[in-house]
Amino acid sequence: MRQSVFFAIVMIVSLAIAVVVFQFFLPENIKAGGPLVVLLITLSILAITFIVERYITLKKAEGRGNLNRFIRQLQEELKNGRVKEAIELCEKQGGALANVCHSGLVSWTNTHQSDMTSFEKQDTTRRAIDEANMLEAPLLERNLIALSTIASIATMVGLLGTTIGMIRSFAAMSHAGAPDAIQLALGISEALVNTAGGLFVAIVSIVAYNFYVNKVDTLNHMTDEAAHEMMDLLGRR
Repeated sequence: MRQSVFFAIVMIVSLAIAVVVFQFFLPENIKAGGPLVVLLITLSILAITFIVERYITLKKAEGRGNLNRFIRQLQEELKNGRVKEAIELCEKQGGALANVCHSGLVSWTNTHQSDMTSFEKQDTTRRAIDEANMLEAPLLERNLIALSTIASIATMVGLLGTTIGMIRSFAAMSHAGAPDAIQLALGISEALVNTAGGLFVAIVSIVAYNFYVNKVDTLNHMTDEAAHEMMDLLGRR
């Protein structure tokens, strides 16, 4: 499924759920936040969806076993000159790091069946590793920008709701004679509900974004180190 189609479906479903939740499940004091609460619920559902999607994707990107153990086993196989076993190990592990190493090892094996020089073999293998890395990187970083954007939008929506609520409050106070207490209370309630909702969604999204960015950076760093060590071991053969 294309990313744009996935996002459109998630957006429509989230909006529909948000309307249902607003109409039938929210207490009256939260409903006092006004129509913008629907948008905040939509953003919170989107954030949760992307958080879960990133968790599943990055878990798969790590492969079937412990990454550090896999790297040690891969290096041990290569130190002993068992390239075929190293390829099988990568296929068994799966995930982004193993896929990159697998592409490099397969390329190295294929070059040994040609008349290339040692430099040409290493250069071809490095290109295969770089190409595999470029294919894996976008999958790891996908939807992270969406989380960051949701955090920014939620903050702005909360601020907008706060402003609208304060406008209603000041309008109630501007009446001649005694202020309209009901409208004043509704305005203050709308402001506070939207402020709290916007901040909650923004905080969750920012924390998730930073967590996953750090996880992706760590995985990319491990991949680069493993590929470099692999090329060094292959170059000694």
